[in-house]
Amino acid sequence: MKEGWRIKTISGLCDVIAGQSPAGKYYNSDGQGIPFYQGKKDFGDKYVKPPTCWTTQTTKIAIEGDILMSVRAPVGPVNYATQEICIGRGLAAIRVRNVDRDFLFYHLLYLQPKIAGKEGAVFASINKSEIASLPISVPPLHEQQRIVATLDAAFADLAQAKANAEKNLANAKELFASDLTSLFADKNNRGSRNAKPLGILGKITSSKRIFKHEYTEQGVPFFRTKEIKELANGNPITTELFIADSKYMLIKSKFGVPNIGDLLISAIGTIGEIYVVDTTKPFYFKDGNVLWLKDFSGINSFYLKYALLAFVNQLKGLAHGSAYNALPIEKLKKYPIPIPPPFEQQRIVSRLDALSEHCKKLEAVYTQKLSLYDEMKQSLLHKAFSGEL
Repeated sequence: MKEGWRIKTISGLCDVIAGQSPAGKYYNSDGQGIPFYQGKKDFGDKYVKPPTCWTTQTTKIAIEGDILMSVRAPVGPVNYATQEICIGRGLAAIRVRNVDRDFLFYHLLYLQPKIAGKEGAVFASINKSEIASLPISVPPLHEQQRIVATLDAAFADLAQAKANAEKNLANAKELFASDLTSLFADKNNRGSRNAKPLGILGKITSSKRIFKHEYTEQGVPFFRTKEIKELANGNPITTELFIADSKYMLIKSKFGVPNIGDLLISAIGTIGEIYVVDTTKPFYFKDGNVLWLKDFSGINSFYLKYALLAFVNQLKGLAHGSAYNALPIEKLKKYPIPIPPPFEQQRIVSRLDALSEHCKKLEAVYTQKLSLYDEMKQSLLHKAFSGEL
């Protein structure tokens, strides 16, 4: 440690106020009383978000300038209070006395990974006495202020670089979605002489019901949305459920099972994960959660997959940012897609395959950059509080 630095605890530098939630009957959303914040979900990027809840019963109060710490799941994230607020059990307020406030804020950011890794609790938490005993490396005040100025400038540059990477990541995703929409948008397809509703081009159905008591420890793999998502994205799967070979053979003989070229699409919760069946190995899947498209003669399976992706994107766009968590089979049957000649379908598939691969590579680059920026922040914080900055 550099000369002049001292190890002190939070209690020697600050007052710690543990949150206490008011009784629920005092909460309101009408702006009556004092803003109430419960925990991490109320945080913004660096300052707490505008309040959505108020309370007319005041318990524990944080004032403007206090550092707020999330004390329960997740543990350790910090923000500044920008006004007087009431804090619930998910928060603690740290009120500085003998240290530069911003220096302490950055020091707590540095300690956050260690705080979050706290062991021995049923669910992650940190209490008032544990916060008070946190060790802080404290240099003279002028050095604290120099470190804050250096970190402010560096973090501002990283924030701008991160914002640029996030914008580029969004643009990479939008590039593919835009091209897909231009080919399959419903408004375009309705006017196409070759466009026909999916429901008359093939069968859209699901599986036969498999009850929980019919699951076995081995046999034929039984897929749910999780496994369909893994297959759709080319990821390895860990099969967790099975049905008996005899049950599978009975279903196959009476109702049929998916064949190579059929499509399975997740329809509940996470919608729009599409697996083009590419194996003759036996498997079956969960009814309702997954839709089965089969007997689409004269249509390239991957062309159909892209048409379905466009349909899902259209549904999500209509949701105006809210989660669209169900894929209506009747709406799907009515969705019109153009049916060009086979060679044109293959040309479109090749074009979209190439664009998808290009966009995925771009996404990987920008995702890696975003991860790198977070690592750079921790590296800067480590240098700052080990006296190397």
